Amino acid sequence: MFETEKSTAAAWFRDLRDQIVAAFEGLEDSHSTGPFADMAPGRFEVTETQRQSDDGTDAGGGLMSVMRGGRVFEKVGVNISTVYGTLGERAQAAMAARKGIPGMADDPRFWASGISLVAHMQNPHAPAVHMNTRMFWTPHAWWFGGGSDLNPCIEYAEDTAHFHATQKAHLDPHGDGHYPRLKAWADEYFYIPHRKRARGVGGIFMDDLCTHDWQADFALTQDIGRAFLPAYLPLVERRRLQDFGEAEKEAQLVHRGLYAEYNLVYDRGTKFGLETGHDANAVLMSLPPLAKWI
Repeated sequence: MFETEKSTAAAWFRDLRDQIVAAFEGLEDSHSTGPFADMAPGRFEVTETQRQSDDGTDAGGGLMSVMRGGRVFEKVGVNISTVYGTLGERAQAAMAARKGIPGMADDPRFWASGISLVAHMQNPHAPAVHMNTRMFWTPHAWWFGGGSDLNPCIEYAEDTAHFHATQKAHLDPHGDGHYPRLKAWADEYFYIPHRKRARGVGGIFMDDLCTHDWQADFALTQDIGRAFLPAYLPLVERRRLQDFGEAEKEAQLVHRGLYAEYNLVYDRGTKFGLETGHDANAVLMSLPPLAKWI
């Protein structure tokens, strides 16, 4: 049961990954004027990741695709994975959703597949961004999760408005209540308590979607993924040509420190990935290449 649904979801995440990688390399190729245009266009380095169970048996893996030192992207990772096995107590405690599922202690099998993306930009006027979508299955329950959020170090109201409007347009066909609910969820999830501020300017996020209609929930998850490129690419195209100085670069490095703090202290996906033994380099792909604390 659910083998067809699992393979369908995993194939979708792979297709979304391919679309994003192609679009980002296209941005690198088209950046022929402005800051960093004299550099070679960036390309993704693709590495297969593998995961083993405690007894050494195969437990899945994925593709880690990272571009470093490009014209537009200073560092961007687009990872996909499909992993499976059994959840230990610590992994169950780190699980983002459905803690304490009845029957999990007796049958802790799981399967999970998804895509995760984080982009850190060369030009500080161009916003950093995060996106992920995923499906999680156990013999006792299944659900979807994910979203995307914008993380500019220099905020532009029109960029924020476009990012949110595009997401809303993709969610509204599934019901008027989805966008406000997922926006509020993102505002809560991406808040940094010890800094008493948000990580960025928000977006959409869900940790546990299961209406017991798999096709409807998968369709919503797909549209969260489809919203990403039209929400984000126009912002990069708008900002990548802007001149900047030391003050703007300083603001970018300090904001990256904030981003790193959140991902290492609070991010549930980071904790779950490390607790389930996934490739540490893939899990920590989200960290910026350079950051600063003052």
